[in-house]
Amino acid sequence: MPLIKDDQLIEDPWVTVVNGDALPLEQCIIVDLERWQAARPELIARNGRLGIRLKSDQPPALIAEDLAHFDLIALEFPVFKDGRAFSHARLLRERHGFGGELRAVGQVLRDQLVFMRRCGFDSLEAADEKLLDAWHRAKREISVFYQPATDRRPWVANLRHGRELPTAPEDTLAGDWAY
Repeated sequence: MPLIKDDQLIEDPWVTVVNGDALPLEQCIIVDLERWQAARPELIARNGRLGIRLKSDQPPALIAEDLAHFDLIALEFPVFKDGRAFSHARLLRERHGFGGELRAVGQVLRDQLVFMRRCGFDSLEAADEKLLDAWHRAKREISVFYQPATDRRPWVANLRHGRELPTAPEDTLAGDWAY
């Protein structure tokens, strides 16, 4: 399946390991929460990079203490109208400080792309290569936002009053958004 990352279509270096399958020795692997919970010590001891895939009903708090072990977190959109992954992405970035790759997987509509970027997603498992053009268009479509987000783009209140955005992520966590 094509992967959109860094604004281009790339070959996905990650392999999803289904429960019961043997773990590849040094490949980048993605496991689900159940596999992580069942084989945590074995997964930590591996040489390759590690990712986890969370379903929409599995909040980030379930892995918050283990974030240092993950290079990638894939958040699932089971249907286009289930937006819990947006909230999970913001929690991972803003509350839990996750700095690795956040990947959207599943049913994503073109109209959701700009909001995915704003919430902290930096890659998208694309069902169709045509989605790359939509990704680029969505990036340019909205130039002014009414609320702050993870992407740290200027928003109306700061633009209106000539204020700069906070420079450190912890500034945003402390609630320093000026109105």
